[in-house]
Amino acid sequence: MNEASLLKLNLGPQHPSTHGVLRLILELDGEKILSCKPDVGYLHRGMEKMAEKLSYIQYLPLVDRIDYLAGFFYSELLCRTVENALEIELSERVKIIRTIMLELNRIASHLLWIGAFLMDLGAVSPFFYTFREREIILKYFEKITGQRMMNNYFVFGGVRRDLFDTKDIEEFLSILPSKIKDYEKIIDRNPIFIQRTKNKGILDPETAINGGITGVNLRASGINFDLRKTDYLYKDYDFTPIVLDGKDAYSRYRARVLELSESSKIIKQALEKLKQNTELRQAPVKPIGFKLPEGEYYSQIEAPRGLASCYIKSTREEKPYRLKWRTGSYYSVNLLRKILKGTYLNDAIAIAGSLDIILPEVDK
Repeated sequence: MNEASLLKLNLGPQHPSTHGVLRLILELDGEKILSCKPDVGYLHRGMEKMAEKLSYIQYLPLVDRIDYLAGFFYSELLCRTVENALEIELSERVKIIRTIMLELNRIASHLLWIGAFLMDLGAVSPFFYTFREREIILKYFEKITGQRMMNNYFVFGGVRRDLFDTKDIEEFLSILPSKIKDYEKIIDRNPIFIQRTKNKGILDPETAINGGITGVNLRASGINFDLRKTDYLYKDYDFTPIVLDGKDAYSRYRARVLELSESSKIIKQALEKLKQNTELRQAPVKPIGFKLPEGEYYSQIEAPRGLASCYIKSTREEKPYRLKWRTGSYYSVNLLRKILKGTYLNDAIAIAGSLDIILPEVDK
């Protein structure tokens, strides 16, 4: 190795493909990456520490921001942890409504990722196409919750208001299959996209498991693990976890595209159940000042970027003694140390982008 050819390069945080808040310190030999050191913390807001100073009611509106593209999942996690601690049983209609909103949020998140991933690779048109469909979901969220993002729709024991209209979603689900076909026509056989993603960023099952990787990234490496199969919200729904064995950036892309259809399938079943359960019954929870029994409580969910979980240690006060979040992106960023080593600089963005990292989940 010629030491004169060695170079340390900062990829980000200003690089547009790192979205302004991720810095990768790369050591290069020419174009080859010898090592990668992620430097995070540019977005840190102390979400876990803030929980120790706020009541559960005060903290609930903040948790949407842990993953601002999948806020419903973190609202559900906090609600679920508190509900388990208080032994609250949700009504059937509340469960159905939460399932619908979670899966709509998953579709919206995947659509944004597909568009942003292609834009990172230089393809502009798919970004506008996926955002066109995502806009329908965001408008529906605004219609039901009053907000396009940071919805704060789930509450302890129920939801803020009933789903009074599902026509928009039924129309969206009817057009989604044709739109997915359009994405596939534009992207799947594009020779440039294939060359930049096929056999790039190989993530073997052992490395994925040892690195704590979950969700789509794990299933694209051939491991059949989808927490929804054991989740109480999803137990009555028929769907198939997307498991591929390509282990590369292309497989991670394909897995997310295929998952759009599975989420759509779940929502259709939930809408049918919603028509049969017309009464919205909220579980009674004291509006302010309630306390959790002393102890430790934990819940988890299959979020768009992998397994997410919430841990609360309670000392019978109105606020948590300790609260910790487990997020999928945190482990994906750490994986970059291994997955980028030995690859080339011009593949770094494609590989990192294929992991669907969002920095608020890392700098929580």
